[in-house]
Amino acid sequence: MTGLRGAEWHARIECGGRVSGAGFLVARGKVLTCAHVVENAESDPVTVTFPQRPGEAPVAARVVAHGGWDGRMCELGDLAVLELDREPAIAPAPLAPADVAHADRKLMAYGFPAGYDADGTIAEFRTVTELLIGGEWIQLEAWSGHGQPLAVGFSGAAVALVDTGQVIGMVTAAAGARGVRAGRMMPTHVLARYWPGLSALVPDGGWRRGTARAGGGYVGGAPALDRAHRRGLPVPDPAAGRFTAVPDSAARRFTAAAPAPAPQLSSDGARLRALVEKAARAGLDCDPVQLYTAAAGPFDPEPPVEGFGSLWSAAWFVLCDVDDPATVTRFADELDALLTAPPTAGTGAILVELGHSGAGDDLVRVEVSAYSGERRRPVAAETVPRARLKTYVQDRIEDAFCRLTPGADELIAFVLPRDWLDWPVDRWEKGPDDDTPLGCVHPVVVTDHARRRTSTQHVLTRAWQRLDSRTGVRVHRVACGGTQDPRKLRLALVQSEAGLAGFAATPRSARTRPHFETSLTAPAPVLVWSRRGCGPDRADCPGTADCPGTAFLDALDGVASGVPPARLPRQVLGLRQLAEAEDDHWARDIQLLWDDPRRFTDPHATAVHTRSPVA
Repeated sequence: MTGLRGAEWHARIECGGRVSGAGFLVARGKVLTCAHVVENAESDPVTVTFPQRPGEAPVAARVVAHGGWDGRMCELGDLAVLELDREPAIAPAPLAPADVAHADRKLMAYGFPAGYDADGTIAEFRTVTELLIGGEWIQLEAWSGHGQPLAVGFSGAAVALVDTGQVIGMVTAAAGARGVRAGRMMPTHVLARYWPGLSALVPDGGWRRGTARAGGGYVGGAPALDRAHRRGLPVPDPAAGRFTAVPDSAARRFTAAAPAPAPQLSSDGARLRALVEKAARAGLDCDPVQLYTAAAGPFDPEPPVEGFGSLWSAAWFVLCDVDDPATVTRFADELDALLTAPPTAGTGAILVELGHSGAGDDLVRVEVSAYSGERRRPVAAETVPRARLKTYVQDRIEDAFCRLTPGADELIAFVLPRDWLDWPVDRWEKGPDDDTPLGCVHPVVVTDHARRRTSTQHVLTRAWQRLDSRTGVRVHRVACGGTQDPRKLRLALVQSEAGLAGFAATPRSARTRPHFETSLTAPAPVLVWSRRGCGPDRADCPGTADCPGTAFLDALDGVASGVPPARLPRQVLGLRQLAEAEDDHWARDIQLLWDDPRRFTDPHATAVHTRSPVA
């Protein structure tokens, strides 16, 4: 039987000293099996034996990739990748093109059911239809009414063509009912959805399903290497685990007896392969589902509900599961446009959330996140003593910058409890070896923790949409005397065109504290004050020209009137830099509460999809 002749890559999997299933070697030191075969790998040691090499000791292995199977019946992603402690001197399994999984040809699997758990046994069967059950499995039925049926112990076994020995999939399930000689397998192009490393090893077929030729049959009836070679697609070098070119002589050795059409390179297939490899080298950050959706025609299938695990997976879906050849062209065009588009720095933001720990005044709860490409990337979350708070924040901000697009227009926002809003976080040193104030290097703003509520963010977003067209912002002045009724202040902030509430007194001042609270909850998009403004020691200040708070508001008026609201953080950065170089500059202790929720959105949070076995 060709499927076993020289096929040393068939593997037996043991977990905790007991045979739990089968597997097969697909690359150097890598074995594929079902996730449920090694479901206890965290507690029980896993070993792999190659029965076609009797006498060789078992090889220890560990799970390095997982399809997401969670142990529930009829779930998806029943795939695990094992990495061996030592690489055996065995050629990996030859993988067939994805298209042959549906042909009516004899198939075999080498499994280890009860009674045959030492040396294994063989089951023969065929595929019933090309229909993917649940978008994942192909049904198998017995080749004849006698012989070994699929049973427990075949899970993870390679499904191979008897005539060529090439692998087309992996057994994941037996029928489960007495007397029913059927089961299921996961074809290789589906396996590649869950483990992108397999995408580079499965050759694409030379035809597209539904593309008939005159006289019946499909274009490209020659076997694997010849079809892949003529299409201009790579075929795998399993030993190297990568694509490699196929010499004409090698292709001819695999050509069927019937004459194949004259070799014709598929420029679209070759171009798509080159673009995907280029994207991988460049580290292109793109959404494969969005890319496919942009390229798909009206009659093309929907993308898998679980999405694509990689760009390779999406490209393989286009090549193997889409009937329209024009979709390959469109997909390649979309990818090419992403790769050749001029780079845009965009915007990035770092959110530093500080809060009361609830475990004493000496401890502070810290959470740091980076926002880039409209996605939130958590950096750190910890409760730290106040004595090392600044050092911890310095280090975590440095870590967060690694998550931002290089050159992005950055912003550092401190989210603080209301009673901490006057903290001079902009004056904290940039780092242990750089005592430059953080606010003199990057735009630094603060915001109230309570304003992070969804309802408040909604109102703020609407306010910012109105401010987007402004070339400057009008300051609503709150004088140090605090003579305005706070209720009327709320109405004025809501109804007026003022986008900024400026305070002559500090938030610590009892005279204007109610006005400050009102401005926070109105909510005013921007609040500005000076930490050394008119303080509590000037309780009877009439707000005349010699008042430091009045002088601050006068200077602020002149700056804000000519700056778009969105640019205020960077404008304040410039003011802080000037103030650092000049004595008694009016902006030296400026505090900017600036809150545009659109800089901190996460609309594409990735849902966790649970997937699981069926064997």
